[in-house]
Amino acid sequence: MSQRLKGKIAVVTGAGSGIGEATARLMAREGAIVVLADRAAPAAEAVARDIAAQGGTAEAREVDVGDAAAMRQMIEAVAQRHGRLDVLVNNAGYGIAANVVDTAEDDWARLMRVNVDGVFHGCKYAIPIMRRQGGGAIVNTASAGALVGLRERAAYCASKGAVAALTRAMALDHATEGIRINCVAPGTIESPYFREIYARSADPEALRATLAARQPMNRLGSPEEVARAIVFLASDDASFATGSTLVLDGGLTAA
Repeated sequence: MSQRLKGKIAVVTGAGSGIGEATARLMAREGAIVVLADRAAPAAEAVARDIAAQGGTAEAREVDVGDAAAMRQMIEAVAQRHGRLDVLVNNAGYGIAANVVDTAEDDWARLMRVNVDGVFHGCKYAIPIMRRQGGGAIVNTASAGALVGLRERAAYCASKGAVAALTRAMALDHATEGIRINCVAPGTIESPYFREIYARSADPEALRATLAARQPMNRLGSPEEVARAIVFLASDDASFATGSTLVLDGGLTAA
């Protein structure tokens, strides 16, 4: 392993499963000290223990990314404990399967609180720390749905479009401060979220095939494929990249 993040202090939200878990594991293998931040503390703690058992350095912290005070406390505690914060991955998020008419107002508000407010909170409190130390890298998880419309995903597409737009604006605001801010835009990824959807389906295999078919590569992506892109953007390999959206969607947005 190349140790591209050796000695870096990295926070990954939504790190208890899926893309966040894969990212935390890969960052630890790349030499980072990883803080797994997740509302589901037992899941994050289990991943952190496994990382440690494999020789990495990780710790878990329970946090609701939609709670501004909780995010501020978590980020400032990490910086105080370790003396700095080098990487922030704003990954926590979820989706709603509904068109705009069928989306309940409370469901819309809850989704925006996590998917958009969570990114805002993370950046708002991490950027001053990174500015004081002379730089850092932030990677946000957007979606292919930020770039194209997806049927029955109105709120989700709106939230991820906001993440991509916020990423670009912040990148410009902080480009001269040594802080790079980018995002990834995954297509349909094999994750616990989709496995739950399969479980509720009358024909899980048919549903999975339908989801796979909307990518021209005719398959779903893996969390590990997205994690590799996130680590690239967080590392010095991407030192000239800021304000970028790295699309990993099996060709979905090219069709």
